[in-house]
Amino acid sequence: MTQKSNPALFINGTWQTGKGKAFHAENPANGDIIWQGNSASPDDVNTAIMAARNAFPAWAKRDLNERIEILERFAGLLNDHRDALARTISLDAGKPHWEALTEVGAMAGKIAISIKAYHDRTGTRHGDAPGGGQAILRHKPHGVVAVFGPYNFPGHLPNGHIVPALLAGNCVVFKPSELTPLVAGETVRLWQRAGLPDGVLNLVQGERETGIALAQHPGIDGLFFTGSVPTGRHLHHAFAGQMDKILALELGGNNPLVVWDAADLDAVAHHTVMSAFITAGQRCTCARRLIVPSGARGDAMIAAINDYCDRLIVGAPDDDPEPFMGPVISNQAADGLIAAQAKLVADGAKIIREMTRPDPARPFLTPGLIDVTDVKDRADEELFGPILQIIRVDHFDDAIREANNTRFGLAAGLLCDDAKLWQRFIHESRAGIVNWNKQLTGASSAAPFGGIGESGNHRPSAYYAADYCAWPVATLQTDKLVAPDAAPKGVRP
Repeated sequence: MTQKSNPALFINGTWQTGKGKAFHAENPANGDIIWQGNSASPDDVNTAIMAARNAFPAWAKRDLNERIEILERFAGLLNDHRDALARTISLDAGKPHWEALTEVGAMAGKIAISIKAYHDRTGTRHGDAPGGGQAILRHKPHGVVAVFGPYNFPGHLPNGHIVPALLAGNCVVFKPSELTPLVAGETVRLWQRAGLPDGVLNLVQGERETGIALAQHPGIDGLFFTGSVPTGRHLHHAFAGQMDKILALELGGNNPLVVWDAADLDAVAHHTVMSAFITAGQRCTCARRLIVPSGARGDAMIAAINDYCDRLIVGAPDDDPEPFMGPVISNQAADGLIAAQAKLVADGAKIIREMTRPDPARPFLTPGLIDVTDVKDRADEELFGPILQIIRVDHFDDAIREANNTRFGLAAGLLCDDAKLWQRFIHESRAGIVNWNKQLTGASSAAPFGGIGESGNHRPSAYYAADYCAWPVATLQTDKLVAPDAAPKGVRP
């Protein structure tokens, strides 16, 4: 399937052809070109930001209930087009259809959660002021914010920034990943049909040059990014000294999953596989390190996980039977993961289950288990794919120490029957998401989502996204100007 080049940008309510260089996107499952167009040039980016700036005053002043009506119409359209949008996600990102359907469901569910979070975290509060009158807390939108989307959840993750930003009264310039442009275009069309005013949401497609032009533009009041640590670090450096702009970074992690004193090995295997290999290991909360006891107990756990992996189907979204895992996003990503596995082996790791590439021409990878216990000076990095590094330790103290042995701090989990060990783990672990007997990839939009260390910049998303979409205004007021009954101390009558 090859799609003809079409207007790729949505600026001020109209679809336009970019003035930048041409690029295309492929279906990772078969290499077909599914999208092609011209990227947004710096002039295009400037036009989009100016359109957002012009639209901002009216949108910010618009009654909150009217903004909510538009958001709820958008949620209805997502539900009406659930299957079609899921198939677009499968084309763009290679996800199995069952998983893409859950992503669209999360997008629709984000509306109600964002409305609740807006009132809970921001909104307006009234109280009595000292000495009479009222104390009022209000919140105001920042203005124009840039949203950078990732490829692993091309609908849900940018939606998690865009929805609360629009609800708060901001205008948005959205740049999706250049690897998944198709979903972004379809989503913006639904926003257009929902009745969003011209200029409130603008779409600029493109590669690195487009992203740089948007991030460096003086006309944005903030930038919300979900993606890789290197890009997040670059943005953090670029924004240094710009105290007038808000930067929200949601990055990855080298996430530990500790398994200890768990009797049900079938449950251990299930939750470990769901933590490590769902979405072909391309979730920021995926388990990257599995920490187990040394000796026979750990051997039994690893054997159960390995047996479970035998049952996993890897294939294209439209295969029959439907796969558990699709491809990783690109051949380049697959090449990097295979090279990383080879490097670990060269450094002393022992393969328990090799991550293989059945078709050298396509980025399908089978799940891999590799014992890195004997690897000295292990690199603390996120391997964004279906490879799980196993570390054996003698004591639970060692397990906690190893879990915290990372510069990241996004997610950590414990599979264990002992509540006392869980109490130790929850108190001593250093991560923003800490689960007990639940898969690491089972985060809730009704809770904050974010981490510490190099997993972000202390701007958690999901339920707390409302916090970075508006700024608080504290007011003491009374409707009548009245002089005090007596002069202040030190003032002559």
